[in-house]
Order: sequence, then structure tokens, then C-alpha cells
Amino acid sequence: MAARADLPYDREPINYLTADATDPVAGLKKLVESKQVVLEKEGPQGYLRAVLKALDVPISSQVLVFSKSSLQISRISPRTPRAIYFNDEVYIGYVQRGEGIEVSAVDPELGGVFYFIEAAEDGGPPTIERRTHDCLQCHLSGRTEDVPGHLVRSIPTEPSGRMLFSAGSSLSTHESPLKERWGGWYVTGRSGGQAHLGNLLADPTARDGPQPVANDVLDLAGRLNLKPYLSPHSDIVALMVLEHQVKMHNLIAVANYQARMALQYAKEINKAFGEPEGTISESTARRFDGPAEKLVKYMLFVEEADLSGKVEGTSPFADEFAARGPRDPQGRSLRDFDLTTRLFKYPCSYLIYSKAFDALPAPVKERTYRRLWEVLTGRDQSPAFARRTPEQRQAILEILLATRPDLPDYWREAR
Repeated sequence: MAARADLPYDREPINYLTADATDPVAGLKKLVESKQVVLEKEGPQGYLRAVLKALDVPISSQVLVFSKSSLQISRISPRTPRAIYFNDEVYIGYVQRGEGIEVSAVDPELGGVFYFIEAAEDGGPPTIERRTHDCLQCHLSGRTEDVPGHLVRSIPTEPSGRMLFSAGSSLSTHESPLKERWGGWYVTGRSGGQAHLGNLLADPTARDGPQPVANDVLDLAGRLNLKPYLSPHSDIVALMVLEHQVKMHNLIAVANYQARMALQYAKEINKAFGEPEGTISESTARRFDGPAEKLVKYMLFVEEADLSGKVEGTSPFADEFAARGPRDPQGRSLRDFDLTTRLFKYPCSYLIYSKAFDALPAPVKERTYRRLWEVLTGRDQSPAFARRTPEQRQAILEILLATRPDLPDYWREAR
């Protein structure tokens, strides 16, 4: 946190450095330390398979990054990429012959929380420890919306794994054109004829990186030894979901942090001026509007980069992801894919079901729900949301009414 001393997250009301985390990894840490859960080593990956199972992270989510963009940079290259696995709350990084397993989780109150799992020197259970300061060197900046969070970066990468910074870099989200994505990443699957930077190596003697090409790689066997990995895939659909998810998590954390700080400020002002507890001034109320609006725009994919061809992965990821539901009486889910013109068939983020979204302070959550309702019912016809057709809005509205039990009453009364 020292690098971002201007941000008050290590003080009330956030207390990032001292607050007890309640994310899934914090829960696993308690279970392992109390010996209620035993993590067993298995094969050359050590504890990886056991950690994935304990945290309910699917092997099919594996994606491979070969740029040296981890604390364990000496062990990462195109021949030995870092494997990343994820679910809705947890990200896990595995490096061949690494010192341990990198894990981060989305805590409902704290945002991104970072851990390292390594074997105990005495032969006992593996240790799970928070690695705050090291990890926040990269995971707390403008690239993460200035909150402890996550990011997917695209940067041309040399055969050594060294990043070619002279060629530039970019963040990858669902808003990024495919031609700018996946520099330094392996990508398996079909891109529908759309060019991208995946699977390409930069010339270390050149200043510029490679040009994006539509390279459909279905098998990585000729590029690296796949035996040390749990899956032979670096699935294109998994990558696209990951890119959406990391920024969505960050924006939820922004809304949480800013709302809590605004409420803390209001509490102090009320005390100083003798106002009744809970009084919210107009200026304080406006501080909830900005984060809520950004959240709604992103979760409705209003600036999503168009797809011009059918995208297909190589692993079971897409089917397994969609099967996690929930579904409405018509069988529709926010996790259903389109993959022809856009990522999802019903473009509203599935992270609306997440614990982090659930934990949003009431004022910002209410504004988020209000703005969603205004857009989905067609009351808001502003150009900002013009990409969402009446049919899409109606379908999303019906799905949420059937699957999100805490919606305000006006959602149902005004149908």
C-alpha cells in the first residue's frame, strides 16, 4: 500500500491492511489450519489440483500466459507459461517449478485479496498467507480502477518471455477489439476469422510488435510441453470471460469503496453539525451516482467490442460455465453464450449474482437497481444504452425477475 499512500483504504472505513477477509481463500485457510480440510500433493503440480477442487475452480478455465508478468518471472517463458484458473470469485496462478501457488480472491468488502500457498518446511500442511504488499505493486493502480483488483494485460512478448514495452501494451476487457487482445497469451480455438495477438512472439531486435493475425490454434503441443499442465488448452472463450470478469469485479469494488467512504464522511459531518444520524445530503447522495452508472453501463455491455465471426473454444469451458446457471422458467440464463456477434446471448453480467454485488452498500445498490430498471423497462432511451434492443432488455428483465430475489418491489409492480 505504500506505493498508493494517497488512497485511504488502509484507514476507516475500509481498513484493507487489517480487516479480516471473508473471501473463499480466507475460508480455506481457516479450514486447512484447523485440519478440517487436508490438501494433498498430486503429481508435478503439487497442491494445485487439490486447491482447485477445494475452491471449486474448474480445470477447463485454464488459460496460459507466457509474458513475464508475475512475481515468479524467472520461471515463465513461451516454453513454460503460467497457467491461470478462475471461477466467479477466485483466480489461481500456477508456474512450473514455482515456489508456490499464486491465489487471489474477490472479497465482498475488500475487493481483490492476494495469497500465496506453499509447502511447509516441516512437512506439515501447506501455508496460505496473504501477500499484500508484493501483489499490490501491480494490482493497485489506474489499471485496476485504483482499487485492489485484477487485470488482463495484452503486451507483445519476446521468445524469452520478456515483454516488449516499446511496442506498447493495453488492458483487455470486453470493450477491447480482438485485434488488441492476447499479446503474451496462448489462445486455443477458432476466432471466426478475426485477427488477434495471441500465440505470436515479438522480434526482440524490433521496436514494434507483431501485427495481429487470425491464427486458429487448436493444439499447443508443438509449442510447449503440455505434460506439466492439467489441461492442454488455453481456451479463447475462457479468456473472453476472464477479460469481462476482472473489470466487472473492479467496478463493484469501486462502488463499494466509494459508497462506504461517502457514508463515513456523512457520519462525521452529521456528528460535527448535530444532524440526525443517517442524514444524507444532496452532495453525498451524488457520490453514489457515478459508481452506480459506471457499473450499470459495464454490466450491460454497452461498449462491448463487436464480434464479426463465430468464436469457438477447444475445452469444455463454455458448456461448464453456462451450466452453472441460474435459469428462469424459460430456461434462459445470463451465462448463456452468443459468441457470434457478442460474448453473451443476454448481455447483463452474471456477476450480479456474486457475493461482492450482494455486499454493495444500500445507497449505491439501490441506485444500481434503479438505473438497471430504467434501462431494461425502456424508460431510459438515451443513446448511451441504445445498443440494448427492446427484445434484449425484456429478456434480461424477465431473467432477473425470476432469478434475483432481492429486487425492489417496483421492478414487479411496474411491468
